[in-house]
Amino acid sequence: MVPASHLVAFALAALVIVVIPGPNVLFAIGRALTLGRRPALLSVLGATLGSTVPLIAVVLGLGTVLASSAILFTLIKIAGAAYLIYLGVMAIRDRKHMAAALESAAEAPAVGRMVRQGFAVGATNPKAYVFLGAVLPQFAVPEAGALPMQFLLLGAICLAIQVLSDSTWAILAGTARSWFVRSPRRLEAVGSTGGLMIIGVGASVALSGNH
Repeated sequence: MVPASHLVAFALAALVIVVIPGPNVLFAIGRALTLGRRPALLSVLGATLGSTVPLIAVVLGLGTVLASSAILFTLIKIAGAAYLIYLGVMAIRDRKHMAAALESAAEAPAVGRMVRQGFAVGATNPKAYVFLGAVLPQFAVPEAGALPMQFLLLGAICLAIQVLSDSTWAILAGTARSWFVRSPRRLEAVGSTGGLMIIGVGASVALSGNH
């Protein structure tokens, strides 16, 4: 079992990394501004589930390989960036339909689609691979038991912090969105803002360094 002091130290490190807005956080904010709180929270759920991909990679011993391979890391980075930019473009394209959709009480975006999109963002988040692959193993203690179980425990702490942090950002952004809903012109503006934010996240991921 991981010593309590290591668990606390890791939780603090994870809190600092997770709270600072990265692809998952900014994607949730963009979703909240564009579609509202519920789709944003579903996106947070999907992104958290997606974050289990790099965690499993660490448990299986692939995290170290990925962290040391510039080619693999770049492929993951480009895939995530391209998907984010695509979603941002779609949000901007559909901005003029947002007011009409609200007025006609159209069905909310499909739950499965929101979760799947969030999952793709979380599974290709470079920050998650760097943190879980390079930082998490440093808090494990080989003498304390099986390393995979320690990695899972530390990873679970990180995911719990991610859910709380990203959900808070999404709720705050969704609350601010209610002011824009009162005006079709404001709503179009917030649709564009959310889309541009998501595109900006994609661009920042694409231009970020490999380490």
